[in-house]
Amino acid sequence: MKITVLGSGTSSGIPVIGCTCDICGSTDPKDKRLRSSVFIDLGISHDASIRYILIDVGPDFREQALRYKLPRIDAVLFTHAHADHIFGLDDIRIFNFKQKAPIPIYADRRTGEALYRIFGYCFFKDPKYEGGGVPSLILNNITPGKSFKLGEFSIIPFQIFHGNTPILAYKIGGFAYLTDCSKIPDESFEHLQNLELLIVSGLRHREHPTHFTISNAINFIESVGPKKAYLTHIAHEVSHETTNNSVLKETSGRVELAYDGLEYLVG
Repeated sequence: MKITVLGSGTSSGIPVIGCTCDICGSTDPKDKRLRSSVFIDLGISHDASIRYILIDVGPDFREQALRYKLPRIDAVLFTHAHADHIFGLDDIRIFNFKQKAPIPIYADRRTGEALYRIFGYCFFKDPKYEGGGVPSLILNNITPGKSFKLGEFSIIPFQIFHGNTPILAYKIGGFAYLTDCSKIPDESFEHLQNLELLIVSGLRHREHPTHFTISNAINFIESVGPKKAYLTHIAHEVSHETTNNSVLKETSGRVELAYDGLEYLVG
């Protein structure tokens, strides 16, 4: 299984519009961060219909798909319905055209209702509409703690908190992805044991009401002990080179900052 980080940035993306800070003006490509998303290649299996999974589809999705030459999308998993995680959904339609089939998407009840409300035209066809094509999607409602199958893989959605809002994280084999996280309920820790790779949000050094700080994230990572961990959903206050060197030293190389285009093989 190969994990590709399509975007490692916070909701505004980096550089931030109109910002003249050192990070937004940096020439280091690892300081350029599109909105957070990951792409998963499950590898070749007996079920050839399910191989490529996308987690979240933010407003930078078109650029990400072009930059990383995404071959197809067999399923989309949603963590929650904030704009930086769903507003690229319309661009999924190109994959419908290529694949000549609807694409299944997976979300909890709250997120599914938001998708119906915001992208109603994707789910409720207007026979009088004469414009261009629209996405063809099949919404599957999922429940935290209840696994479901994609191909030969068991997907476990589990609950975390983004401030006071419950959202989803996902475990697939030895990989877990937790973005926009500020608190993890006790019952979710069972899904975070014996991980080969953990990607979790670490927004910045200063406190934030709805996100782990970098220190919060490192403390959490140390408590569950994955083989390797990366921080994502990173703000423009954070220099990749400076902060990554500090984090590597603090964690003896176990934790690093993610960056756009990062690839990691699991299993």
